[in-house]
Amino acid sequence: MKAIILAAGKGKRFGEITKSIPKPLIKFGKFCLIEHNIFLLKKYGYTDIVINVCHLKDKIINYLGDGKKYGISIQYSIEEPEPLETGGGIKNALKLLGDQPFLTVNSDIYTDFDLSSLQLKEGDLASIVMVKNPDHNKEGDFSLKNGRVRLDKEKNLTYSGIAILHHEIFKNYTSLRFKLVDVLLEKIKSDKISGFQHKGIWHDIGNAERLKLVEKLFPNN
Repeated sequence: MKAIILAAGKGKRFGEITKSIPKPLIKFGKFCLIEHNIFLLKKYGYTDIVINVCHLKDKIINYLGDGKKYGISIQYSIEEPEPLETGGGIKNALKLLGDQPFLTVNSDIYTDFDLSSLQLKEGDLASIVMVKNPDHNKEGDFSLKNGRVRLDKEKNLTYSGIAILHHEIFKNYTSLRFKLVDVLLEKIKSDKISGFQHKGIWHDIGNAERLKLVEKLFPNN
């Protein structure tokens, strides 16, 4: 199974930092954010990886190269002149991902999730990993019942940025720029998405404050 790391965003919540450094290349300990996810993917056998890029794309491409130094293969899906959002970015990369289910991971999360435990059931279009609502998303995204993702009033879970997707989930989307969450919401209503709650380590490193917090939690990373 192939994997895509989403790395095209501008990272505006980091302020001045991301005007010269793309968010995926911001250092967290000895490695940058995207490298931690490359290591996670490789650990669970994902060695054929696509990375979508836009903002300061050349810096990401030059830093990571073709993946040989990590023992993997990296291809790049380039978005120009502006990022295509999460959904549009994945759809734009389908030509590199093929017609089989694939894994998607946000480049700005840090987690110990066992990627081998996530499976796409027959007939489903996605299986997503969720976590307990963090402080920055207390209202939550979804709920979970008998392994199925629901849109109940009590949204006690947040999408982690990790999912297995079937390429057909984008079949009816003709626009170039759209968010993955909009696609998920539509398919949840038709009961096409399963879910899994991860109770281990997970952090969304979306801004400088959250980066500092995680650095304190994992000082030797």
